[in-house]
Amino acid sequence: MQRKAYVPGAAALLAAVLAACTGTSGDGATTDGANPGGPGTVAATAEPGRYRTLPEPCGAVSRETLNSLLPGIMQIADEEQRERAYTGRATLTYDTDRKVGCRWKVESTDATDHLLIDFERVVSYDSAVSDESQAETLFAERREAADLPEPTATESVTRSPTGSPTGSPTGSASEGRSPSASPSGPTSPSSSPSSSPSSSPSSSPSSSPSDLQPRVLEDLGDDAFLDDVLSSSGSTAEQRTVTVAFRTSNVIVTIEYAEQPATVGVVPDSKEMQDRAQKLAAQLDDSLSG
Repeated sequence: MQRKAYVPGAAALLAAVLAACTGTSGDGATTDGANPGGPGTVAATAEPGRYRTLPEPCGAVSRETLNSLLPGIMQIADEEQRERAYTGRATLTYDTDRKVGCRWKVESTDATDHLLIDFERVVSYDSAVSDESQAETLFAERREAADLPEPTATESVTRSPTGSPTGSPTGSASEGRSPSASPSGPTSPSSSPSSSPSSSPSSSPSSSPSDLQPRVLEDLGDDAFLDDVLSSSGSTAEQRTVTVAFRTSNVIVTIEYAEQPATVGVVPDSKEMQDRAQKLAAQLDDSLSG
């Protein structure tokens, strides 16, 4: 049988056709011209968040601040117990790269005080959404869930440019609660037994109810709000819980500060507690930004 002759020109033509279909990049990488969304196309990726790590929570609050927030800590006579009180207790978490926290509880003859701080680093799993944008959305959902009352006309006028004075829920925010929840009502020097000696009984009347209601805070992180809840358990003393939450880039920080007096009928001072919680929030914000 006669074999067909091998034609080099035909082989060269076939190679040229294949090269035209596949194409090559300048650096030798192969691209697929028939598939614009293939490996040869680089999609835009959102910027990663500013924060890649979180602080050690139980070491984030100074002893001086703990003395202010937890007055009973200085009444602990046993040095070892007092050191444990200062140390706090880390909250349970399964991913310390994403969420950490610490809590303190101190009892005294006047009241029981609780403090919780929580740091959450938000990470977006959508390459088109940045970590910060994801954190902004999550924080907005939490602010909405807090159901803050609409600011009154008085509040919008009296609020200071450095973020309103601290305070308690009034008006719609304190619906169904005891009138004593408002620090603007008549109070006596003994109304806040756990208050530090520097507290003045006249400090509460200096702020109006609208100044002290739950609200959005200015000049704290990128977003911030404060909530204030006065709860009652029937025959027990009323417990006030002040929550300050703020977002800095892709990290959300939450502070919960609660006090329950030892005496029934005594109401924790709203302004004093909010002042303390806001001061701690400002310190944590500075430490993150520093």
